[in-house]
Amino acid sequence: MSQLTALPTSFHYLPPRITLQLERQECETVLFAAVDEILSSVNVKPHQIGVVVSNCSAFSPTPSMTSMIINKYKLPVDVKSYTLAGMGCSVGPLALDLAKRVLTIHRNKYALIVSTENLTRSLYFGNERSMLVTNCLFRVGGSAVLLSNKWADRKVAKYKIMYTARSHMGAIDMCYRSVYQEEDANGTVGVGLSKDLMKSAALALQHNMRILGPKVLPLSEIFLYTLNQLKVRFSAKGEAKQYIPNFKLAFDNICIHAGGTAVIRAMEKALDLPFKYSEPSHMTLYRFGNISSASIWYELAYEESKGRVKQGNRVWVVGLGSGFKCCSAYLKALKTMDMSCSSQCWSDTIAELPVELPSTSHHCH
Repeated sequence: MSQLTALPTSFHYLPPRITLQLERQECETVLFAAVDEILSSVNVKPHQIGVVVSNCSAFSPTPSMTSMIINKYKLPVDVKSYTLAGMGCSVGPLALDLAKRVLTIHRNKYALIVSTENLTRSLYFGNERSMLVTNCLFRVGGSAVLLSNKWADRKVAKYKIMYTARSHMGAIDMCYRSVYQEEDANGTVGVGLSKDLMKSAALALQHNMRILGPKVLPLSEIFLYTLNQLKVRFSAKGEAKQYIPNFKLAFDNICIHAGGTAVIRAMEKALDLPFKYSEPSHMTLYRFGNISSASIWYELAYEESKGRVKQGNRVWVVGLGSGFKCCSAYLKALKTMDMSCSSQCWSDTIAELPVELPSTSHHCH
């Protein structure tokens, strides 16, 4: 990661100060800035927003995060609000799926989705190695996404949600325990990452691709995959190798959650992705660190800022997180985009990126 990543105010003290006031301050600073930016870029007033979905895994205050937004922007009293907590880094597409489903019921509404993680709340003070990883990777960041089901907004919308897919592997003990909050031997609470994390991620991704694949892949790839599944089923165990469909034929832009270099490299290997597909994930991790569920929207903004999202492009955003879950969404670009219509989060560094990354061997532990 670069020296440009951000830490909350609570980390500016030695030792760090962990108070509810500073936890709220971090949350409000990030989310209000994200909402202000998106509202300033569209012709939508706060009183027009009918649905609010917030997500943050570690921080779940009373009143809720959605209540913070409702109070700050004086949203209408009949606003439908949903607060998602404890759902990890995969919840970005999941929140998108929830908002989309709510909008199918409530017509002529705008839905606001805000995503962040709270570092003040999740800081680990112990010495357990598996729990220290989160301190090293996570940084401050947040995003706001605005959805509409109004027909007139099609002219100004950037994307159309085509499909969403959610896979939850929590019934498998290995997956359930792969990212787990607990106390260490000294009673200090932290989130531990198990050695089965990558295996759990692979299982969740495979299940998610089986849901999404038939809806997006060309018939040739569906045929090859079906043929392979028959071969695997009727062959002796271990004789037939699993065929991974070529998702590069289905999507023009791929945004994989920037959970860490090892995670991105594993996804590259699993999906046979060249660097041009994983570049937004690598550069988001380099510039901002792991910003949890908001990372996929930073990655999409990176592609927009680079001028790589053209009208008609098929975009795949993929979130991976505790549970273990894989949630993804297929978006279709309704216009060609560049820096002028993208988030300003990349404006200070986009011209200098991408940077050269160390070799794979230095990152796979």
